[in-house]
Amino acid sequence: MTVRIVREEDAEPFARVISQNRDFLQPWEPIRGEEYFTVEGQRRILDDSLLLYSGGILLPCTIIEKGEVVGRININNIIRGALQSGDIGYWVAESAGGRGVATAAVAGVMRIAFDTLGLHRLAASTLVSNERSQRVLEKNGFERIGMAPKFLKINGNWSDSILFQRLNEAYD
Repeated sequence: MTVRIVREEDAEPFARVISQNRDFLQPWEPIRGEEYFTVEGQRRILDDSLLLYSGGILLPCTIIEKGEVVGRININNIIRGALQSGDIGYWVAESAGGRGVATAAVAGVMRIAFDTLGLHRLAASTLVSNERSQRVLEKNGFERIGMAPKFLKINGNWSDSILFQRLNEAYD
């Protein structure tokens, strides 16, 4: 498994894997328009992501296993100054679940966040019902720090989320 910065040529494999996993991902994501599942829709998302990356606000990454795109992981909302923080978000294809792919991807991006970007803190949230994602975060040393009622509009409903954080030990 490898994690690398997204590329424009990832649009086609992302559109394919997202379309193949549409039903699997639906309970964990916002309602998506049809364009999201197209190559052109993914190209626009990647172009926007690369623009935010160039501005230091986002670290957009592709998760690859055995040469195939199997997911995406980002550090969103990177804030510098006194906070030095970012929010991690990820998804993996159903076929990549249960084998440690998400856990390894989080570990890889966490190393970039702490060792390369010098962030002090990574935050994450999961739906209360998303126990698999909670285990991924806990395996990577994230600690639960609270609950946020009606935090995200997921699958058409405002949903409660469990909040997590991982601090960079280099700042201790």
